[in-house]
Amino acid sequence: MSRTGPLEGILIADFTQLAQGPFATMILGDMGAEIVKIEPPGGDWMRNFALGGIYAGGETISYMCFNRNKRSIGIDLKSKEGLELVKRLCDKADVVIENFRPGVMKRLGIDYDTLKKTNPDIIVVSSSGYGSSGPYVTRPGQDLLAQAITGFPTVIGRKEDPPTPIAAGIADLTAGFHIVYGTLAALISRMNTGEGQTVEVNLMSSILTTQLDQFTAFLNNRVQPERSSSGIANPWTGAPYGLYKCVDGWIALAMNPLSEIGEVLDIPEFMNLESKNEIGKRDEYKRLIDAKTINWKVDDLLEKLLEKDLWCAPLQDYEAVTKDPQVLHNEMIVSIPHPTAGSLETLGIPVKFGGTPSKIRKHPPLFSEHADELAREFFDLNESELSDYFAKGIISKPKNI
Repeated sequence: MSRTGPLEGILIADFTQLAQGPFATMILGDMGAEIVKIEPPGGDWMRNFALGGIYAGGETISYMCFNRNKRSIGIDLKSKEGLELVKRLCDKADVVIENFRPGVMKRLGIDYDTLKKTNPDIIVVSSSGYGSSGPYVTRPGQDLLAQAITGFPTVIGRKEDPPTPIAAGIADLTAGFHIVYGTLAALISRMNTGEGQTVEVNLMSSILTTQLDQFTAFLNNRVQPERSSSGIANPWTGAPYGLYKCVDGWIALAMNPLSEIGEVLDIPEFMNLESKNEIGKRDEYKRLIDAKTINWKVDDLLEKLLEKDLWCAPLQDYEAVTKDPQVLHNEMIVSIPHPTAGSLETLGIPVKFGGTPSKIRKHPPLFSEHADELAREFFDLNESELSDYFAKGIISKPKNI
């Protein structure tokens, strides 16, 4: 059995930029697929954006965190010659993944209907902001926009707060996961039928799916959930669900019997309450718990709650997460050797395979770093042809280290 990942032997032509697509192709690369990243002459958009303005070795953290286990080549898709080159790659690929605006692939002549004429079992996976058709098809799609249009910021924070978006790119990352499982399902279908197909994912539908429970509740009572004034963490839930201040930090309590919380914290009002989700008096009960937890140290309260097998956890900042023994045991903090950054610290691979373990085999590539080898391997260009393409800007020269 292969020991380099369950997707070894799968070739993916990756036209994606920013976050949702690169996150997905990184996961597929982690699982052993060969990812050939086609970048425009200026590079992936994310090469020019750094979260927090953080760079390592001249490379943006935002680019590097989404692009390990890939090889990069810059190709000008606006040129006839460049399009011919990528068509050669697509003819050899198992999967093409792209997140251009709807219609761009068709305009370029590398859409599914065109590609399947020369590669009949090709799978083309497309991701967009709102879908490939419909009233929003021409709108720009981005994570915050998808959060806003699906109502997410209206259910986060306290009642008196303005609408509060999630700091993480939840729409991008959820769409990335949908791209991954859509790709895997299409590969299994092709294995069974011998036929390729299209797969479509969009940010709006992806982030709506993360609210499945909440929207189902709304659709069955048509009442907009009201955020709590006291800081209950979810407008659909009641006490004791939330974060509570302690002497030296914060503790999270999930759905626990109020009677057992009352026993640990000495709250007489809770002694006969078996509810795990008190809605009517949630703000009152939240404040009763607040008044007690403020007298406890986090570790001491955790110990008492865990003795009763209650649902609790400490609130950790990022520094604490990097030292958390379970995070370290799960190998979720890793270091990747990099030609300019020296060593890139990032998150590890969350899914573990017993027989075909995923590995970080390649650092996030420098722009067009693999132009020479990819031009020979997939485009059958000789030295003279490659030099000519470099000179004309059809293929971007590798970035010098």
